[in-house]
Amino acid sequence: MKSLMVILLAAMLTDNFVLSKFMGICPFLGVSKKLDSAAGMGISVTFVMICATLVTYPIHHGILVPNGLEYFDTVLFILVIALFVQLVETMIKKCIPSLYKSLGVYLPLITTNCAVLGVTVLNIDNNYSFVQSIVNALGAGLGFMLSLVIFSGVRKKLEYADIPETFKGVPATLIAASIVSISFMGFSGLFS
Repeated sequence: MKSLMVILLAAMLTDNFVLSKFMGICPFLGVSKKLDSAAGMGISVTFVMICATLVTYPIHHGILVPNGLEYFDTVLFILVIALFVQLVETMIKKCIPSLYKSLGVYLPLITTNCAVLGVTVLNIDNNYSFVQSIVNALGAGLGFMLSLVIFSGVRKKLEYADIPETFKGVPATLIAASIVSISFMGFSGLFS
């Protein structure tokens, strides 16, 4: 149980995909302007990460490894991820049209989000068991959502800040993102 908690917290804080591995930066910068769209994207990515892990782990260990076909991992993993992204996109479009509209092009881009593919590949590279892989995917998704939500708050503050004209817009956003990333470095060494 302790190792599962360490995996969960490490994936959320010390090994955060956005702020320490720098994966998934496109939605991090694109969707974090509003809290509701940031939370919606975080929940969507978390769902896709968990579902993709639930499917890719058995495919890798049950089909590809016994047949010596591990080199198909990436192709099959992307297909599985695309399947779940389509499912999420359809559900959000039907159930929450306002969120669907606010996420825009970033929702289908979850398919090519390297954080989602990264969690499935790292589960295998780290030799995690099935349960450990699910916990890692959950932690990675929650960490992704946490970073999006925190950054949406920072960006809200930036709107009202007295910033020199030269730094308004993208420069201020990138500087703020680097400061948020540095703040997560405080968790390094907390879990091993």
